[in-house]
Amino acid sequence: MSEEIIKKPVKITETILRDAHQSLIATRMPTEEMLPIIDKMDKVGYHSVECWGGATFDSCLRFLKEDPWERLRKLRSGFKNTKLQMLFRGQNILGYNHYSDDVVEYFVQKSIANGIDIIRIFDCFNDLRNLKTAVDATKKEGGHCQIALSYTLGDAYTLDYWKETARQIEELGADSICIKDMAGLLVPYEATRLVTALKEGSKLPIQLHTHYTSGVASMTYLKAVEAGCDIIDTAMSPLAMGTSQPATEVMVETFRGTEYDTGLDQNLLAEIANYFAPYREECLKSGLLNPKVMGVNIKTLLYQVPGGMLSNLVSQLKEAGAEDKFQAVLEEIPRVREDFGQPPLVTPSSQIVGTQAVLNVLQGERYKMITKESKKILAGEFGKTIKPFNPEVQKKAIGDAKPITCRPADNIPPQLPKFKEECKQWIQQEEDVLSYALFPQVATEFFKYREAQQTKVDASIAKDGAYPV
Repeated sequence: MSEEIIKKPVKITETILRDAHQSLIATRMPTEEMLPIIDKMDKVGYHSVECWGGATFDSCLRFLKEDPWERLRKLRSGFKNTKLQMLFRGQNILGYNHYSDDVVEYFVQKSIANGIDIIRIFDCFNDLRNLKTAVDATKKEGGHCQIALSYTLGDAYTLDYWKETARQIEELGADSICIKDMAGLLVPYEATRLVTALKEGSKLPIQLHTHYTSGVASMTYLKAVEAGCDIIDTAMSPLAMGTSQPATEVMVETFRGTEYDTGLDQNLLAEIANYFAPYREECLKSGLLNPKVMGVNIKTLLYQVPGGMLSNLVSQLKEAGAEDKFQAVLEEIPRVREDFGQPPLVTPSSQIVGTQAVLNVLQGERYKMITKESKKILAGEFGKTIKPFNPEVQKKAIGDAKPITCRPADNIPPQLPKFKEECKQWIQQEEDVLSYALFPQVATEFFKYREAQQTKVDASIAKDGAYPV
């Protein structure tokens, strides 16, 4: 008599409306491209659709001349049965600096009020002190709070470290844990060990987010699910693979007929893929989708450099006319990272470490020039790293100044009243103050653009005699 299979279906978070296009086409997918397919996506039965946060906010305002809050409301209106998810950078919110607690709380409140169900919160140093305000605010507003561990490698990042961090995350009040493998560093059998350790440290559901950059992501998902991972992040095939996530359809087929069967309909997924396929072709023709980001880059595993960071380095060196120094910079990055306390390389620490490594190589002398962002890290303004900073480099950067040892936001007085006052002439909705708080110059340019567009519409209506007498 055959044993009955105990079903443990793995759940799927779809990333095509956020991280997939952030990773492959610099977050340039406009809202109008998303709306026609929402009805079909809503019928799939996804655990959630990640559609907001990360770089989408900045990109909407800066490049697409869209209101990110309006995008969220339109998506919420279309997704009647599916949870919507966003990525949130802890005390950095969606920006690159730490903000005061009142700004963080207000942003969480407005995100949930406008339609977000699940907020994935992370810190670039895994400093849990930088997550507490956002966690508490999410719980207060009735949202699902997921804390993401920024996954990285290094002698300090032992299985005991991850297990203990998982215990602390549960203690903090999170509803689930995400392994955020932004550089595609997690290899299959290590995923087995990591998921097992997290399950020992916490009873919370475990989600895994990775990128295909190093070529192992699909195998990593398979081993993670077998070890007890509950949810995986995937992208519809037209914007999958490369520096994006594994393809949704591939992972659904991988688990079909097993105890982990997702139950998702391949015919429905094929219709969604067919919708996005022409958009992918358009992006290839326009150059927005560079074929280079679709390949496997094993340097990721050698130097722990995320795909987006690699392309930044190339452009920085090209501007300096020093493309021949690429290999030297790749070798310098791990050394700078070690000097800076071995932080995970994720926004904004990846950009800061990368830029400093470029400077060190171009100057021909290490730390001859130190960026203001590097000084902020070494002054403790971003929080506590897993290892101490190199004392010589720290002294060179901040002199005899006393570094911050408390939670950095404890030193930031309330900022919301100041932001409201500064942008009061532009405010058309309460959320505008938050757009301004995160990106003052970019938001102001957008507000001017929005006003000009409205003036055009008003003039057109007046010309056609449509105003009431």
